[in-house]
Amino acid sequence: MGLGEASARGTAMDGDCLSCIKYLMFVFNFLIFLGGSFLLGVGVWVLVDPTGFREIVAANPLFFTGVYIILAMGGMLFLLGFLGCCGAIRENKCLLLFFFMLILVIFLAELAAAILAFIFREHLTREFFTMELKRHYQGYNNTDVFTGTWNAVMNSFDCCGVNSPEDFEESLFRLINPNEMVPSACCRRASQPGDSAYVNQVECLMGKMLFRNNKGCYSAVVDYFELYIYVAGALAIVVLTIELFAMVFAMCLFRGIQ
Repeated sequence: MGLGEASARGTAMDGDCLSCIKYLMFVFNFLIFLGGSFLLGVGVWVLVDPTGFREIVAANPLFFTGVYIILAMGGMLFLLGFLGCCGAIRENKCLLLFFFMLILVIFLAELAAAILAFIFREHLTREFFTMELKRHYQGYNNTDVFTGTWNAVMNSFDCCGVNSPEDFEESLFRLINPNEMVPSACCRRASQPGDSAYVNQVECLMGKMLFRNNKGCYSAVVDYFELYIYVAGALAIVVLTIELFAMVFAMCLFRGIQ
């Protein structure tokens, strides 16, 4: 009788643990579902954002690829979160195994992406952008994607050059436009809302500091996106942690289902 009671108590405890794991997995997968929704939202926002970030992405192959990776990862996490929730509630072993294998692939892909981002971080330095600006920026040829992108950035963020207007010295722009110190995209505009007229374009093109934007675009863009960068980094760590726990819970639930 004592052995029977102990066995029954053990079975009840196992059932309670299995039930606990099931609901914990549901919670973690719901968080993955929300994370996927967030990544999808970020990817769509970058592609449709009217402030000029879309042009930056379109012109830089690294950014362009990154946005679609974010969209793909968001879509997969969205789907996996849904599958994980269904597998946990229905206690379906095939669904749980399929979920585990897919989330393992995504987990490894995200780690690989983080490693690649670290390896290629030198492509996002001030020196790299300054060198590219000097070599390729033409000033008024908006049919050139690189030039059009820089014009959009300088107009959107009220900035000039990468570090300052001095970046245009000894550049392709000065070679093409020897009589201008800076392009018109660097010129200050009237402060009234909706007014796109320059304060004094002639004086600006001659290099007068009073009539041009003197802040570099690197600082302007970093300041604008600084909060988003930290939030994205923190979110990535949280998502990886959630995925790790979800895989552990999926295997525990898989092994516990009779």
